Amino acid sequence: MARIKGGINSRKKHNRVLKLAKGYRGARSKQYRIAKQSVMRALTSSYAGRKQKKRQFRQLWIARINAGARLNGLSYSKFMYGLKLAGVELNRKVLADMAVNDPEGFASLAELAKTKIA
Repeated sequence: MARIKGGINSRKKHNRVLKLAKGYRGARSKQYRIAKQSVMRALTSSYAGRKQKKRQFRQLWIARINAGARLNGLSYSKFMYGLKLAGVELNRKVLADMAVNDPEGFASLAELAKTKIA
C-alpha cells in the first residue's frame, strides 16, 4: 500500500490559520508559525473581551443611574434601595436609559424611592 503524504492536510491547516490572521501586520499575516501565535493570542483575548464587555456595560449603567440619582438628591445605593422597597423591578439598563433620555420619568422614580426610604 502506498504511503500518503500529509501535504494537503497541513496546507489546509496553514491556510485556515492564515485566513484568521488576515489584516495582521507584517509576518503575522504571512508566516504560519508567527501567525499561529498571533491568532491563538487574539482568540484568547476575544474570549476574555466578551466577558469584560458585560462588566463594562454594567459599570456604565451604574454611573449613569448614579448621576441621575444625585441630580434628584439621592445616592445610587439609596435610590436602588428605595426602588426595591417600592417593588419597582426595572433593570439597570432601562434605568440608565431613563436617566439619560427621560429625566422627568427618572425624577418621578427618584421621588418614589425617597418616599419609601423615609
